[in-house]
Amino acid sequence: MRPYTFAQARSVRQALANAGEGTAFLAGGTTLVDLMKLEVMSPERVVDINRLPLGGIRHDRDGLHIGALERMSDVAADDTVRRHYPVIAQALELSASGQLRNMASIGGNLLQRTRCGYFRDVSTPCNKREPGSGCSALTGFNRMHAILGTSDACVATHASDLAVALVALGADVRLTSGRSDRTVPLETFYTLPGGTPEVENVLRPGELVTGVTVPRSAWAAHSTYLKIRDRQSYEFALSSAAVALEMRGRTIRQARIAVGGVGTRPWRLTSVERALAGRPATANTYESAVRRAADGASTLEHNAFKPALLRRTLVRALTALQEQA
Repeated sequence: MRPYTFAQARSVRQALANAGEGTAFLAGGTTLVDLMKLEVMSPERVVDINRLPLGGIRHDRDGLHIGALERMSDVAADDTVRRHYPVIAQALELSASGQLRNMASIGGNLLQRTRCGYFRDVSTPCNKREPGSGCSALTGFNRMHAILGTSDACVATHASDLAVALVALGADVRLTSGRSDRTVPLETFYTLPGGTPEVENVLRPGELVTGVTVPRSAWAAHSTYLKIRDRQSYEFALSSAAVALEMRGRTIRQARIAVGGVGTRPWRLTSVERALAGRPATANTYESAVRRAADGASTLEHNAFKPALLRRTLVRALTALQEQA
């Protein structure tokens, strides 16, 4: 690891006063410390924000409010989350390991970097790590890589399970700077790689993620998360689906669907949502609705199986949610 200076912030204002180019905020450290050891990230200054008043889980008439420093395991275990927003609890419980969930923060999870092996290997070209150097995954081993939202510059998959669940529920992320606060829909918080894959979100220099708000909705309580992976624990998704349905009897009134493991950011499937709306909750409806789920996909040598896997993942998730009703 390269030398860096370390500071502990006791207030949001103090943390932001230390922010700037070359500064990294430390919460659980489950991503930052790894990347510093690999020299993928080499901040000049690390600011510990664990003492900031950014915790709490609160539910009111506006919805669910989660502080950025809440630990993943605490949010997953919260009774209100489990009852009214089960897709969030399930996505968290299927993330990482129990030990990591006890340390990792909600804000850190949403800001985690890709797990692309080429991004984490400083001996290989990677446009996300070193702009203009090239993308090794295009012609390398790319089984885990994205098929949606890709570009010639980057095909790295977004890593967060939680972000997929939150995008499906229409969550907003709260951002604070030294001058003002703003709220951004999580669906538009993440950017597509295009020609600038090193820019992963709309977070501005000197801004801090302070929390997440999930609006109250008719579909949040009837939701589920399905993750398909090579092994049952501590593995990232080949394909995943967050599904939430508002039902009227056996008819789907509205659907909210986002998928992971296949996109360069959490991927909302509005075409599938429209195909489900007003239809009966049956196997035929699900099979028909997911036919165009992978429209626009661009596959590589080793991940050509993903479009079919994505469709099967969606049908399984929808069927599981029907069986829970």
